[in-house]
Amino acid sequence: MLSAASRAFGQVFEKPFRAIFWKMLGFTLAVLLVIWIGLEGLVAGFVDLPYPWLNTALSILTGVGAIIGLGFLIAPVSALFAGLFQDEIADIVETRDYPADPPGKAMALMPSIFLAIKFTGVVILGNIFALLLLLVPGINLVAFFVVNGYLLGREFFEFAATRFMPVEEAKRLRKARNGTVFMGGLVIAGVLAVPILNLITPIFATVFMMHVFKQISAGQAARYGEAGSR
Repeated sequence: MLSAASRAFGQVFEKPFRAIFWKMLGFTLAVLLVIWIGLEGLVAGFVDLPYPWLNTALSILTGVGAIIGLGFLIAPVSALFAGLFQDEIADIVETRDYPADPPGKAMALMPSIFLAIKFTGVVILGNIFALLLLLVPGINLVAFFVVNGYLLGREFFEFAATRFMPVEEAKRLRKARNGTVFMGGLVIAGVLAVPILNLITPIFATVFMMHVFKQISAGQAARYGEAGSR
């Protein structure tokens, strides 16, 4: 697990993945900029205070609030766009690290868009739930890691597995190796918890879970080989 995480973290900053990161970041910042401009326009259009200095103060507070709010949206919005590049990321991992293995099958466009939207929803709902639990003393940090560890581990592992097997079979494999997948999810949640670094979370998680899936597959193949030789 740790070797796969270390390997994935080092690869994220290599040239092929950097190109994907910049595309993903460009889309993300463009969307956030549009949201920011929209909020500013909404406030300016519907709120007219009697004194100019109050309007100026409100504009400044709106801008600051928008920056803080959009900061929380960076991870889910980047996840949405990263989902569109997941198969490209997986192809790079397979070509560079597992050239002797049969290649995985990329998703069609519409299923990949659906998966991206689904994953974004999972990230948003998971973090809303975790934020609500922040109000409960003693379990706030634990809640963040448990919720995100489970959701992120499940989604990214099933993505990697479905490149090589039907969806139902991928789900059965994930349940059979639930402990390993959850631990992998905790590693991803650790990256997600670090501001700025969380921008690489979708790329890191895809690369990482590809390595985890390959390790599990290799372990199963070895056990089947030993059983067949008896």
